[in-house]
Amino acid sequence: MTSPAAARRARQVEERRERIVAAARELAEEHGWEAVTTRRLADAIEYSQPVLYGHFPQGRTEIVTAVALVGFEELAAELSPSALGAAGTDAERVRALVTAYLDFAARNPATYDAMFLLSVVIPFASDDTPAVVRAGFDAIAGTLSGLESPPDDVATAAEVLWGSVHGLAALYRAGRLSAGNDDGRVEALVRLVAG
Repeated sequence: MTSPAAARRARQVEERRERIVAAARELAEEHGWEAVTTRRLADAIEYSQPVLYGHFPQGRTEIVTAVALVGFEELAAELSPSALGAAGTDAERVRALVTAYLDFAARNPATYDAMFLLSVVIPFASDDTPAVVRAGFDAIAGTLSGLESPPDDVATAAEVLWGSVHGLAALYRAGRLSAGNDDGRVEALVRLVAG
C-alpha cells in the first residue's frame, strides 16, 4: 500500500509534468516550436532546467512527444461518434469527421506538428502504437465501417482518408491551396468517400 506522503509526491510529480507539457504547448502554439527551449520553458513554469530534465530525461524530443500524446487524445475525442453527433446520412457522417479533423488541425497547429511532423518517440502502425494514438484512427475506421456500403478493406480506406485529410490540413497551412475553396474541397472528399 502506498503511503499518503508517497501518493502526494507522485501526484505533485504528475502535476509538475502536466504543467511542463501545457507550458511547452502554449509556447509552441504562440511562438512556434523553435521557441520551446529548456531555458524558456523553465522560465515559463518557474522551475530550473534540471527539474525539466528530471521529468523529461530525453529533453525536447520527449516533451514534444508528450504534447503529441495530449494532441492525439484530444483529436480522438473530437472524432469520436459522441462528439460528431448523430449525423443521418453517410455524407453527413463523413463530412462531420473531415470537418472535425481539419478544425482540430487549424486550431492547434503546433500540436498538430508535434503529432505528425516533428520527431517523436511514438511507434506508429505497429502493435506497440499507444492506444491513445490508435483511438483517432479507430474513429476514422469506425465512421467508414458505419457507412451503408462500407469499403471492403476498412483499414486501408481509413489510412487513405486519414492521408487525404492530413494532406488537406498540411497544404492549407502551407498556403498551397486556392483561397476560399475550403468547403469545395471538403465536399469533393466527402463525395469520394461516401458517394
